[in-house]
Amino acid sequence: MPDISQSFLSSEASEFFDVVVVGAGLAGLEVTRRLTQFGRRVLLIDAKQDLRQRVHTTGIFVRRSLEDFSFPEELLGPSIRDVSLYSPSGKSFSIQSPHCEFRVGKMGQLYSQMLDDCRSEGARVRLGTRFSGIEPISQTDHEPDSKNASYDVVLQSANKTDRVRTRFLIGADGVDSRVARALKLSQNKRMIAGVEKVYESSSSCETPRMHCLIDPKIAPGYLAWVVDDGEEVHVGVGGDPQRFSPLQALEDFEKWSQRWIDVPCGRLIEKRGGRIPVGGLLPKIASSRGLLVGDASGAVSPLTAGGLDPCLRLSQFAASVIDDLLDESLNEIPSLYHSRIWKGRFVKRKILRTILESIRSRFMIDFGWSALQTPLGRAFAQRIFFGRGSFPDSPSRRGSHTEPETLVNGFPTPVRGLDLGG
Repeated sequence: MPDISQSFLSSEASEFFDVVVVGAGLAGLEVTRRLTQFGRRVLLIDAKQDLRQRVHTTGIFVRRSLEDFSFPEELLGPSIRDVSLYSPSGKSFSIQSPHCEFRVGKMGQLYSQMLDDCRSEGARVRLGTRFSGIEPISQTDHEPDSKNASYDVVLQSANKTDRVRTRFLIGADGVDSRVARALKLSQNKRMIAGVEKVYESSSSCETPRMHCLIDPKIAPGYLAWVVDDGEEVHVGVGGDPQRFSPLQALEDFEKWSQRWIDVPCGRLIEKRGGRIPVGGLLPKIASSRGLLVGDASGAVSPLTAGGLDPCLRLSQFAASVIDDLLDESLNEIPSLYHSRIWKGRFVKRKILRTILESIRSRFMIDFGWSALQTPLGRAFAQRIFFGRGSFPDSPSRRGSHTEPETLVNGFPTPVRGLDLGG
């Protein structure tokens, strides 16, 4: 991190915002859009110059998100109802849902459209800008926990360092969050590493399908996947970074999948990679100065590592909490926004993750494969892939507001006091 002390202390904040949001991924865009729809003055920053570049997520939206939120139809791939599971030796079985369980988002385009929507709602946006630090305006005039306290946020872009003033700071800046460090909040410790290639689909795919390999060598502690929806093919692996080389594992998996799955791929569109938190929601995700959302908060299913549904739900709740605090001139985020709200809801998933991480032998997978093909085993697999438990519902903040959600530019406007989820 650059030394910003001299330029920081000698300059005045150029503008005031109710909220500064760091990170323009799904979580940051969602919380920004909702806050601006509440009428708040928001600055959104991201280090990227173009949000369509360096996408890190596969972009799989689960049924619960598709039912509870709305997205532009043209930015979602075809419905996926079928999942095939494979052992290392190529044994397989399939499960099917009567519902649309998954759709793969065109994430670069989705980010760009959400960014345009934020701007149209009044948010200020600064791309190519990094967060460098935060300090009270005057440590003698304001105690950090006092009501109505504002803070200066130091920003760096190109060769310029400046600062803006804000009441609250939101960290949506990913698994290794600078905001979390600045606010002295919890940081992610347990992670998996994932890499994937995205191809044009050259199959005559009449049945979009997700293929998943359980193999402790290729994907230790997680899965390898091929998702073919007839438009794009996503081929990827994820696992414990201490136990495998992601790029080598992806190469090995592509060879394995050519033998056992044989999904024809067209032109390579892009390569993706990143780290995914799997430790569950972090213990301390808020202070009097701000809060965390998305991967920065650990809001990812500890079992499946699915993160898009938690991003949407936690961002919606965070926007409601911040809006209430601004209305009431309070500064009590930690008492309203904390992981204890969901305490106990991730226990089973954490236990299952521990079991998955403990499997070190391919023989164990093949030996136990017949159990998965029993009615009980299939029911378990269907619960994991098709259950509506990706992330617990968030509590309501405003019980007196129950207006139905309407769409603006294809996206949902906020519902105050909505019990999130179905």
